[in-house]
Amino acid sequence: MTEESIYSNLTQLGGDSKLPDSPEDAVMERVANPQKGSGYVVRFTAPEFTSLCPITGQPDFAHLMIDYVPGDWLVESKSLKLFLGSFRNHGAFHEDCTVSIGKRIEELLEPKWLRIGGYWYPRGGIPIDVFYQSGPAPEGIWIPDQGVPPYRGRG
Repeated sequence: MTEESIYSNLTQLGGDSKLPDSPEDAVMERVANPQKGSGYVVRFTAPEFTSLCPITGQPDFAHLMIDYVPGDWLVESKSLKLFLGSFRNHGAFHEDCTVSIGKRIEELLEPKWLRIGGYWYPRGGIPIDVFYQSGPAPEGIWIPDQGVPPYRGRG
């Protein structure tokens, strides 16, 4: 007999999981925050995020930084990885990808605070950086700089 735990309802962790066909098909999972009374930041870095231009079908690449201050929930990291991977064949502009990822995580977790930085690599000679934040950062919690320098090319 298996004992019930905060991890009992996870469906993707610990087994083979197929990359979802689209972000809409992706299932992100959450677990209860075992440190619910503590104020802390969780950071996910996705340095090889890929999506498609909705017009040309050409690949677009970004370095994503996702920071959040959990409330009752944590995102299960494998399900987040599969969700982010589902954008590989998804056509959307940089702004839509970045903000929709932030809002989807925000909807799932209801964190105390969330921000996402989408640092997109140049296409057509122009890098695009997109930032979304759920509100003011909570006081008394160390929130480090995302540390991604602006694109400089040869400059």
